[in-house]
Amino acid sequence: MVGAGQQPNARFSSGPDADGAYAAMVARARALIPCLRDRASRTEELRRLPSETERELHESGLFRIVQPKRVGGSELDYVALVDCADAIGQADASVAWNFANLASHHWMLGMFDRRAQDLVWNKDANALIASSFIFPAGRARKVDGGYVLRGSWPFSSGVDSCEWNMLASVVSSEDEADGIEYRIFLVNKSEYKILDTWNATGLRGTGSNDVEVKDAFVAEPMTLAVSDLDGGPTPGSAVNPNALYALPVFSLFPYVLSGVALGNAQACLDDYVEIARHRASTYNRAKIGDLQSTQIKIAEASAKIDAARLIMRSTCIEAMADARRGYVPDIAGKTKSRRDGAFAVNLCTEAVSLLFAASGARGLFTTGVLQRQFRDAHAINSHIAFNFDAAGTNYGRVALGLPSENLTL
Repeated sequence: MVGAGQQPNARFSSGPDADGAYAAMVARARALIPCLRDRASRTEELRRLPSETERELHESGLFRIVQPKRVGGSELDYVALVDCADAIGQADASVAWNFANLASHHWMLGMFDRRAQDLVWNKDANALIASSFIFPAGRARKVDGGYVLRGSWPFSSGVDSCEWNMLASVVSSEDEADGIEYRIFLVNKSEYKILDTWNATGLRGTGSNDVEVKDAFVAEPMTLAVSDLDGGPTPGSAVNPNALYALPVFSLFPYVLSGVALGNAQACLDDYVEIARHRASTYNRAKIGDLQSTQIKIAEASAKIDAARLIMRSTCIEAMADARRGYVPDIAGKTKSRRDGAFAVNLCTEAVSLLFAASGARGLFTTGVLQRQFRDAHAINSHIAFNFDAAGTNYGRVALGLPSENLTL
């Protein structure tokens, strides 16, 4: 499903790939497109990943693309999350969303204390980890040896498939002078309850249910301060020295999932072009592809998608280059990454909306894929990481010399 004039090998290249491992992994993702696309309606009906889809992602090694090599992962560059989600998103955005989410948590676990890594990966290196990075949803208090955590977190994508969960929380303190601490807690599924809440218009197959924790003890090594994720060495760097595990996590947060929007938009464009080549108008039997308006819309949508891909990939590749030379971006650079991540996904949403409108009444039928691509595009865009008003406001504040409002950067 590669559009006219595109070069897949160039699109998916990522720096040095001497052994071809990077290209091979992207090829595995692309090989799944036909079966995932055929299964998309059932994925929506289930409201979670079908067992065979989960199995295929495991067998392909895709869940482990950014997991440390020392435990059998591929340890590919960060841009692999964009490229592989782009490929899978051309089949089903819900699958791509869960793939990218769950794969990225292997990357984040590589930044935790080795004791946390060993507890998870020594038992099962394939274990899946969900998350909810909504800090105000939780409250934690410091106790001897760790923390006591409680809260109710929404949007924990793919949680039903997972053994563990990374839950973000504010750490409360009796001394207000200590300020607010943001911390991430790695919690086993035995310590939380899954609430079946995910009945959504878009990304229906992600199973992004709520989770609830009531006063669970979390040992200190199973937690990670957000301040440790600003960029540079992390607690996990002692065993995972690759620059991948020294990236500034929350400034690059949009790019974990931005490839999903990219693949969804690319599929929408490719489908539209294919239909326009053969379809005649039901109103006057004019060939749709001969209409100048159709040609212009294809040009505009493809330009938006190509620009989005360039922004996403170049940001991730530059971030890896910075980390390799030990450079940590300042707050201006970090807010720029957040701005560009949101802007790129907004371009993809605009492209899908443009094509949906151009498709007329035919796009409304539930038997077609366009209505799902439209719903998924807007569901993706609703994520706070892709809210351009929020990202743009914060970028503008920093550019004007005002303090950042994003306390995780």
